[in-house]
Amino acid sequence: MRTGIFPGTFDPVTEGHLDIVVRARKLLDRVVVAVARGYHKETLLDLEERKDLFRRCLDGVDGVEVVGFDGLLVDLAREHQALAIVRGIRFVSDFEYEFQLALMNRKLDSEIETLFFMPSARFSFLNSTVIKEVVRLGGDVSGLVPEPVIALLKEKLST
Repeated sequence: MRTGIFPGTFDPVTEGHLDIVVRARKLLDRVVVAVARGYHKETLLDLEERKDLFRRCLDGVDGVEVVGFDGLLVDLAREHQALAIVRGIRFVSDFEYEFQLALMNRKLDSEIETLFFMPSARFSFLNSTVIKEVVRLGGDVSGLVPEPVIALLKEKLST
């Protein structure tokens, strides 16, 4: 079974993230969404909320599992017998950082490849930080995040 790991903090999950999962699933038998604890940055949503939200947004998508993780990504990939790490790249600046990570992951385990996905054009500008800021300021993010995300963000960010 060809398995890929799609890691991120997903604070919150966006339509761009879901687009990558669906597209990766076309190439892989199974995609494991690895929601990072987020020790390197403060998150609005706790780990359980982010995992639950991603699961709810995947309703109807087969062959996808959502797990939490804290530690080396290659260790998680080995645990799930993944042959690839799935990453999204929006801009050249993303590529530089992702390229460094891919090389380090290859050094740690040469059997695990990295698959880079370009975003669909309609999501190329999208990121979770911008989504939270727009909601915080009262803007409409319909079509950029699934409905369960909108409801939760409004609840969390209302002042």
